[in-house]
Amino acid sequence: MSTARQGPLLLGVRHHGPGSARAVRAALEAARPAAVLIEGPPEGDALIALAADPGMRPPVALLAHAADDPGRAAFWPLADFSPEWVAIRWAQESGVPVRFMDLPAAHSLAATGEADEAEPDAVRVDPLAVLAGTAGYDDPERWWEDVVEHRGTGGAGEEALGAFEALGEAMEALREAYGDGGHRRDLVREAYMRQRMRAARREFGDGYAVVCGAWHVPALRTRTTVAADRALLTGLPKVKVETTWVPWTHRRLARAGGYGAGITSPGWYAHLFAARDRPVERWLTKVAGLLREEDRQVSSAHVIEAVRLAETLAAMRGRPLPGLTETLEAVRAVMCDGSDVPLALIEDRLVVGDVLGEVPDAAPVVPLQRDLTRQQRSLRLKAEAQERELELDLRKDTDAAKSLLLHRLRLLGIDWGSPAASRSSTGTFRETWRLRWQPELSVRVAEAGIWGTTVLAAATARAEADAAAAGELGEVTALAEQCLLAGLSEALPAVLRALADRAALDTDVARLAKALPALARSLRYGDVRGTDATALGAVAAGLAERICVALPPACAAGLDADAAAELRGHIDGVHTAVGLLADADAEAEAEAEAEAEADADDGLRRRWSAVLRKLADRDTVPGVIRGRAARLLLDDGRLEAEETARLMGLALSPAAPPADAAGWIEGFAGGSSGGGTLLVHDDRLLGLIDTWLVGVPERAFTDVLPLLRRTFGAYEPGVRRALGELVRRGPGGPAAAHPAGEAPEGFAPELDRERADAVTELVRMLLAAPDGVAAA
Repeated sequence: MSTARQGPLLLGVRHHGPGSARAVRAALEAARPAAVLIEGPPEGDALIALAADPGMRPPVALLAHAADDPGRAAFWPLADFSPEWVAIRWAQESGVPVRFMDLPAAHSLAATGEADEAEPDAVRVDPLAVLAGTAGYDDPERWWEDVVEHRGTGGAGEEALGAFEALGEAMEALREAYGDGGHRRDLVREAYMRQRMRAARREFGDGYAVVCGAWHVPALRTRTTVAADRALLTGLPKVKVETTWVPWTHRRLARAGGYGAGITSPGWYAHLFAARDRPVERWLTKVAGLLREEDRQVSSAHVIEAVRLAETLAAMRGRPLPGLTETLEAVRAVMCDGSDVPLALIEDRLVVGDVLGEVPDAAPVVPLQRDLTRQQRSLRLKAEAQERELELDLRKDTDAAKSLLLHRLRLLGIDWGSPAASRSSTGTFRETWRLRWQPELSVRVAEAGIWGTTVLAAATARAEADAAAAGELGEVTALAEQCLLAGLSEALPAVLRALADRAALDTDVARLAKALPALARSLRYGDVRGTDATALGAVAAGLAERICVALPPACAAGLDADAAAELRGHIDGVHTAVGLLADADAEAEAEAEAEAEADADDGLRRRWSAVLRKLADRDTVPGVIRGRAARLLLDDGRLEAEETARLMGLALSPAAPPADAAGWIEGFAGGSSGGGTLLVHDDRLLGLIDTWLVGVPERAFTDVLPLLRRTFGAYEPGVRRALGELVRRGPGGPAAAHPAGEAPEGFAPELDRERADAVTELVRMLLAAPDGVAAA
């Protein structure tokens, strides 16, 4: 295009459109402007030079946040196929000045939270939807693909310039019909853009180019006075901001990720931008490769047939080339056998994708981010957009350091990793994490920078502040657990002071019981990580003593069913915690005195067992709690079988209310505590339950049925079958049916050792055991 053109070159684009990106490059090559203005915050001008750094790999985002409130932040994402990124790189390669021209982030962040609502009678306009509807399309994405993305490689420069001119005229007609389209803040932004254009004209004449959203082009062409624009910009709120580049992801470019100018298929658009020829064939080849990685049988013939089907569908629908809709329909029919399951994988991995960009070290960051980056490299913990599992063995120094880092980040609100259940071990020396780096974590790091310049210092300061601000005992106990997991020994004294203060003032036994398990677990974590948790043990022991005193009255205070069920759960937690505390006491004392274990057992465990015995014996205690107390005593060997049967007999006597009796059964045999296995092996207990159940009055049976279903429905299928078979044989099971001295049908009175020994050789072969092992 001739340099004698009237006015600047206005290139109206769709953000993150590969067709727009190719057309922008072609237009810039043809026009060769003296400068380029890009839609974006001017505070980023100083960072534009980093776009040429070899370490900069899109997708990336320009991040701006308020200096005194990092949580108030905004992103301007850019991908390889973003027209703005293409314009920046063209300008740098051509030695042309390039600058941002949108409303400063200092104003937009200061106005964060202010309403950007349409006028009462106005409607927000989606320009693409209006143009698509005018052209007879019901899908704006499909219209845009047909008229822009499928225009080949962008065409010659004159063709690209003509396309931008036509799109600008279409937007001008829309602005005449809809005004600001319900986007009132656009008027302020456009006033500032015009100010930047005036400054560019004074410096470069009319020989500069503007790359902005197509919606803004008519407003930037409109001739307005400087005074009118200044009036729109007068009195805007303002804050001090800091800017940097941060990695971004394709997934975060998607609309589902919450980004306002997002697209539905960033992975597909990246492919269209990179594939200069035969895009459908290349795309379907990628799909075939992914399906083969998932062990699906996909051949070259499948690819050829899918290409033919996609092209046929496009021709039938009058489209110039197959779009994403046609290719996915072809993939479902040809490669996925009509199933949506593998298709969902394709949409997740290829249509959207988890590509994570990279930012060079020269990008400005807060000191905390620099320390985090150093530790990531030292520990070889690479930030990745795709979720992955990390298994840690805390006995290894490097794995222990990784664990400390991840726990410290969680305490700071930087949830890069989340703990998961380990598949290989349940011991305290094993940890499993699910790691996934999200772009927003960069903002979390900036926010956490107020606590310190290193991860350790920031986590310590944050823990101390949280301890001082905690309002409930449970918050402090959870914090103490976090401190031990994160190895924050310097924060522990402040946390323990807050813990002792709140424990002394709290009289709610439910809250005390809820807090104790976390403290008991913390003692184990301290042992694994070599942290001195002596003071924590003292607080936990005192808390346990208070629970032992307060629990029996609390359980007899007329609890309703929900409160009793909740307290039953707390009793389970306290029982486990008492075991851990008693074991910890015994181990500590064993170093000085050989009899310490027995002493410890006669201490806290004995007092807790006495509490459980009170709960089991008192008929004023809800049945679900009495039953649970009896079961815990039986499991610990502190309740004989005869006494257990007596308690069950009393609980299930005809005088007991059916609902209370059903609650006793649920507490005794419910959940995942092995109650079903106990009943399989104890005919007497099963017989008592069976006798009670058949005697429940019909009018009460409907009331107790949900409790019974909840109890027995939790058993494994094999246990349920065994119980059913025992009940079918009659009350008491096989033992009751055959008096002492008589063997059940099919069994001899005594063991035939000769016949039993005959299987020894076969067992040895199956186990591949050395000679003598199986026999032994």
